[in-house]
Formats: sequence, structure tokens, C-alpha cells
Amino acid sequence: MTAPAIELKGISKAFGPVQANKDISIRVMPGTIHGIIGENGAGKSTLMSILYGFYKADRGEIFINGNKTEIPDSQAAIAAGIGMVFQHFKLVENFTVLENVVLGAEDGARLGPSLAKAREQLVHLAKEYELNVDPDALIEEIGVGMQQRVEILKALYREAEILILDEPTGVLTPAEADHLFRILEGLKEQGKTIILITHKLREIMDVTDSVSVMRRGEMTDTVKTSETSPEELAELMVGRKVLLRVDKKPAEPGAPVLEVNNLQVVDEKGVQRLKGVSLNVRAGEILGIAGVAGNGQSELLEVLGGIRTATGSIKINGQEIDLSGKYSDGRSRRERGIAHVPEDRQREGLIMDFRAWENSAFGYHHDPAYQSGLLMNNAAIRADTEGKIERFDVRPANPLLEAKSFSGGNQQKIVLAREIERNPDLLLVGQPTRGVDIGAIEFIHQRIVELRDAGKAILLVSVELDEILSLSDRIAVIFDGHIMGERLPAETDEKELGLLMAGITDTEHEHSIEEIEANLAEAAGEVH
Repeated sequence: MTAPAIELKGISKAFGPVQANKDISIRVMPGTIHGIIGENGAGKSTLMSILYGFYKADRGEIFINGNKTEIPDSQAAIAAGIGMVFQHFKLVENFTVLENVVLGAEDGARLGPSLAKAREQLVHLAKEYELNVDPDALIEEIGVGMQQRVEILKALYREAEILILDEPTGVLTPAEADHLFRILEGLKEQGKTIILITHKLREIMDVTDSVSVMRRGEMTDTVKTSETSPEELAELMVGRKVLLRVDKKPAEPGAPVLEVNNLQVVDEKGVQRLKGVSLNVRAGEILGIAGVAGNGQSELLEVLGGIRTATGSIKINGQEIDLSGKYSDGRSRRERGIAHVPEDRQREGLIMDFRAWENSAFGYHHDPAYQSGLLMNNAAIRADTEGKIERFDVRPANPLLEAKSFSGGNQQKIVLAREIERNPDLLLVGQPTRGVDIGAIEFIHQRIVELRDAGKAILLVSVELDEILSLSDRIAVIFDGHIMGERLPAETDEKELGLLMAGITDTEHEHSIEEIEANLAEAAGEVH
């Protein structure tokens, strides 16, 4: 019988009292794409970090192609034929593609021969695996899809036979993701073994041969992908049945709550990030903003939330709001009925060293219900937080814990509870389920829909097209600071939205991945 490309036996790893991996065993056959899924904190990244030499297991054995292998560091992993493409790329932005590929794998003190060898090898790899990329382009001048190809090229240049990819599609358009999967299929056909870590069940079903499910540091099951379903995998991940679709009735929109006209933003570097954006959101509807990160959606949320100045016009319930910064801040926005769940909960939504009950009051600490004369009524805030924790199923249910003690999904619930329970007229919500496991995603979606059904207006920004399509009542696509168009979810699909996200309005004709990436790279170049 063919030996597994990778076999882990009895792998355990603890960080203090936290048992990240518990007696995990897994076999990955050569020439296959093997998925690994699990909730936040399930131990996926720890397990892969052990395989790649970032951590050393407390117990257990690693076998590569049937041979017991010690992997004390990443150099040993590379020597064993293992490469890893991280979720956040490890590239030097002001180096060329060629220089990044060679970096750390030079043949000697003289760089010239190494660069010449790498250039020749890149031509070969590009032809063999559809990994075309300009070797002389600077990393900072190419799009994220191209940057990901560079990471794969780095691993292949080091003769990796086993490739680990961690959440590889998080920053890609649908067309770029499809192209990536074609590359992975090509690698598989050439005998490479691929481990794919992703939270997107559709990707698991589309591209993997088998899938392992982790829960709370343990391996719950490994199954052939053809013999399972997204519903079964979700239940294995969470330990209960999970509703994978958003259960909502048709919207019943009312009067406009938010009206934006010709909104323009220039950032601190003099780059125009919003270029005449106009849109509206009505009571009782969710407007989804689809787009690749960095195309102006963050600036849109910041202007609406009172964090950034702009020119143009914004009205809330028919009343103009100031954009100059003179009378424009988060507090004034909240007083006008705007609540804001920011895109980055840890940097903008929470103070990580403060307790949950303190975070629960931030931004609303002027509320008379939180006051006791000249002082804050801490007992009232704690009691209010206990109610929020119960209603939003925050775990552990302890308002005295610091925010950093909660998982990402529970941190997000603390922010959502704070904002949603203020009964806002308009909820701004950015990346509501970023880094959140599937059980918490279901809960968060339900709360957002409940707010819509209560007649509130919601502006949703997400890079997840599945989320945009399932939650939104209308979809606006943003690219390079422009609104490219609006669509109804029932009358569009991921392909059309993906083209609009790449700045292509002619969606009736076929467009190459090179054309899409060129558009994205051009927009990225303007930002730099």
C-alpha cells in the first residue's frame, strides 16, 4: 500500500492550562487535496504550526511518506518537502517577485547566480502550474491574487511536495478564487499533496478529496468529501445542527433612513478613496456593500460613523449631518440614531484589556441610565451587561472577564449587543462574521435580520459574497472608490458580482483572470 504523504500520530500540545491539541491522529494521502475545518479555537492552526515546525508537540509523532520525521523548526519542514502559504502573506513589499522567491534560499554569497536560477525556474513553474507572474514586478504593485501566486511559487521553488494553505481565499474575488482552485488541481495532478484550511464549506465541497473536522482540540472525524454534505460537516464542527442559510422573509422597505450623495474622501496620503459615492438605505432593509478589501468600503463606514471627514452630503431621516469634523464625531452620530459595528473589533470596537461590562458601555457612557450623580453607576452597567450577555449567548457568561479572554466570536457578540440593543435607526456593520465560527455566524445573522424586521435600516459591508447574497435585500458593489452598480440578490450571482468587484461593468462577455487582476492591480497601485 502507498504510504501517507503525512501521518500524525497522537499529537498533543498545551499552552499552560489550555489544551490546544489532544491526541490527534490524521493521515493525508499523496496527490490529494485534504481539507481541515473547525470552529475558532478548534486547534487547526496549532496542528499545522506543529507540522510546519513553528511549535513542537508535547507528545506524538510525525511521519512524512512513511518515515518518522523530526520537525524542530520551519527549516526542517522545508527540508522535508513541506511548504506553507499563510493567511497573511510573508512577503517583502518593496522587493520584486524574484527577490521574494529567492529570499532565504540563496545558493551562496553572490546573489546573481541565485536570481538567474530562480528566473529560469519561475518560467518553468509558470508554464507547468498556470502561475504566471512578472518576476520583476514589485510586490506592492501587484494585486493580492498575484501575491498569493508568489507565495505558492516560493514553496514550489523550495521543492515542496506538501503544500499547506491557510484560509487562502479570504482576500480574493470569486474569479481569483476559481483560478486558485484550478492551480491547486494542477498541482494535485502533478502529484503534490495539499492541505486546505478554510471555514468556507462550499470550498471544501468543491475542491477537496477528503476532509477532517476538529472540535475543541480533538479530531472528531475524517470523511471522503463525496460521501458527506455541508450540513453534516457543520454539525460535526459545532456539535449540533446548524442552519446554513439565512432564514428571512422578504423585506418591507419604508422611507429612506440614510441618503448619501456625491461622497468624496481623500486620505492622509492625498489618495482619493471615495469618488462620488451615492446610495440610500431604507427602513426595514439591508443594503449590502460588496467589494474586495481596500476599495473604499472602510472609509465609507468611517465617514458614516463619524470617524473620518469628507465632502458631499449625508442625511439621516431627512436631516443633514455635518461632515467637516467640526460637529462630527461618534457621539453625535449615536445621538442621531446611528450605531456602528466596526470592521476590526479588536482595534476599533473593544479595549482588549478592559472588562466586558466596561466595553459594553463604551460610546454610551453618557446615557442617564449609566449615571449616578457626577459618577458612573458601575452596578447599573454590570447589570445591563449581564442581560446582554444572556440574550446574545456570550460565553463565558462573565462580565468581569477582560475582552481579550473571550474568543473572536464572543468578542463580536459583545460589540453587536452593545450596538443593536441601543435600538438604532441605522446600523452600520462591517465584516460581521470575520474570523467567527459557523455557530456564531448563524446567531449573528439572526440578530441582524431581527433588527431589519423591526423596521431598522442596515448597511452591511462584507468581503464574503455568500454573506452579502444571503443577508442583503439590495447589493451595491464598490470598486476603487466608485459604486459600480446595484443588484437584487435574486437577479445576480457570484460571477457577475465578482466582475463588478474587479471594475468590469460589461458582465455579459467572458473576461480573463489576467484582465481582472490587471484591474485590481491598477486600483491597488493608486492606493500605494
